[in-house]
Amino acid sequence: MFEKLFLLVKNNAGTAVINNPVIAAKDRDAVIIEASSSIIEVFKNQMESGKINDLVKFFKYSGVYSTALITSMVNRFANKLNKFYGIEPEAARNVSAMLIPPVLQQLVQQSKSGEEQEFAPDNMLSNLNGNRADISLLVKDMMAA
Repeated sequence: MFEKLFLLVKNNAGTAVINNPVIAAKDRDAVIIEASSSIIEVFKNQMESGKINDLVKFFKYSGVYSTALITSMVNRFANKLNKFYGIEPEAARNVSAMLIPPVLQQLVQQSKSGEEQEFAPDNMLSNLNGNRADISLLVKDMMAA
């Protein structure tokens, strides 16, 4: 799942990262990894704080319940760009806002279409918890409700 997410981010990185003069050529792959990890970290933090229902709503009703989650991911990635790559805060925010929302939109689309099994909510959330517990039945029930 993590590799598939990286590829999804990389496929969307054209304007925001690859063709962006603000990001040094030597840093582009690392920046793509940072974007992927920002998404994963926010999803994991939601799970660890007991907000599985919010994550399920994100996948089920992506337009309605996603604003706070997306904003959190955009901010996390922008902060990393500023802190680790010396990109000015406004430019970092612009890069993050150009990359993260389209990636999440595609992720949700692929999870709903069944195109990528790794992005199915039950598989994704199980992977995020390190497969310590099989939460697939819980997530499937929540998606059906």
